[in-house]
Parts: sequence; C-alpha cells; structure tokens
Amino acid sequence: MAVAAQLMERRRDAWLWRLLATGASFAVFGIGGVILRVLILPLFALLPGGPLARRRRARAAISRAFHLHVQFMYRTRVLDFHIDGAERLGRPGQLVVANHPSLIDVVFLISQMRDTNCVVKASLWNNPCMHGAVRAAQYISNNGSPEMLEQAANVLRGGETLVMFPEGTRTTPGQPPVFHRGAAAIALRGARTITPVFISVAPTTLTKAEPWYHIPWRRVMVHLRVGDDIDPATFDNAPMPIASRRLNQHLHQLFLQGLDAS
Repeated sequence: MAVAAQLMERRRDAWLWRLLATGASFAVFGIGGVILRVLILPLFALLPGGPLARRRRARAAISRAFHLHVQFMYRTRVLDFHIDGAERLGRPGQLVVANHPSLIDVVFLISQMRDTNCVVKASLWNNPCMHGAVRAAQYISNNGSPEMLEQAANVLRGGETLVMFPEGTRTTPGQPPVFHRGAAAIALRGARTITPVFISVAPTTLTKAEPWYHIPWRRVMVHLRVGDDIDPATFDNAPMPIASRRLNQHLHQLFLQGLDAS
C-alpha cells in the first residue's frame, strides 16, 4: 500500500515530466553557456566602448540568460519560486551574502541584478560551458589566495555589487549553514553595505553530492528573501581579526534565525 501511495503521489505532481524537464534544464544551461561563449559575448565585444562597457554588457547578458533559465524551469514546472525584496539588490558597493542550499542559488541571484560581480568556484575557469562567461564578466575566482580577499574588497570600493556565499560550498542537507570568515573580512575592507539574502529550497534538491536525477516527489519551491541592510562600520571598532570574527558570528546567527523564520 505504501508503494502504491508513493506512485500515486508521483503521478499527481508529474514526477516523470519533472525528471525529463530537469534533464532538459541542464542541457539548456550548457547549450546557453556555449552560445554565450562562441556567439553573443564575442559579438558584444565588437561593439563600441572600452573594457568597462564590455564588462557591463557581458554581465547584463549573463543576468538575462539566467533570468530566461529561471523562466524555463518555472514554465516547465520543474519548480516554483518567490522573491521578496529584489528591488534592493544591485546597489553600488553592496556585498550580497546568501546561504547556499542548492546548485541553482547563483542563477536566481544574478538573474535579479543586471550588473554584478560574483565570487565563483575556481573550477569554472576550466568549465567548457562557463569559462567564457566568467572571464568576460570578470568574476572573482574563489581560489583561496590572500589576493582574492583584496581583489574582492577592491571591486566593492570601486562601486560594484558583489555576490558571495560565505559557506564557500553548498550546505550539507539537514545541517545548519557554517560561514567562513572571508565574506566578513571582505565586507570590512570595502563594502558600503551588507545585504543578506535568505534562500530556502523545499523539498531540497541539487544539494551537495546529489545527482541531478534525484528529484523530489513534488515540485520544488525556491524562496529568496532579501533581509535588512547591515552597516559594516558598526563592526570596525576593533582590530581586523576580531572585527571580522564578530561580523561573521553576527551573520551566522542572523542566518540561523532568518532561515528558521522562513
């Protein structure tokens, strides 16, 4: 009886269709990355303007591509989504910090900002689908070097928006997020404001070490909630190691409370 009930539940929410649509989403993402690399970004590079104009066009193209990909997943019923407060993202010198429950978190975030920088995995520089886009957009490699912290702080000082996941990798399912101190150190060095984004994905999907075809029995709901701004200046009244530890602890507790309230 339990097996029959599970099969009925899968049929009610179109499990097989969502499995096929999820596979199609991965294929579309890869093809889109190749199209950006070999067609769209090279054409944009030929348009008038200097390096700054080319970088802005590249980031706008990526943002638009991610927006279309979110719509593809939504229209094919892979997932539903809701975003609260997106109008407060993308401000000059803003460090956007978010928890990282799923592989598609960055797609949702960048789809909401036309011109933003992002700290991304170093492996993407060798990814055949993505390395052209991340280079053209001048994203920052999370390679663990001390220079990365200063590079990230510099882009904030220069008035760019920067997206970071303080965990550094996706959250282990069933465990609370664990923040590393890098985001706090970068914020204290260069951010005008810190804006938390609380991301919930229910049921969980595309988590760490989970293959794409392990989809949940019902359609996923992705919820992004933009929290209140944090002024990094309130934490800079101590030496940098102490200040970054205090700010990191504050962010960690804030996300634990914010995610419990989601």
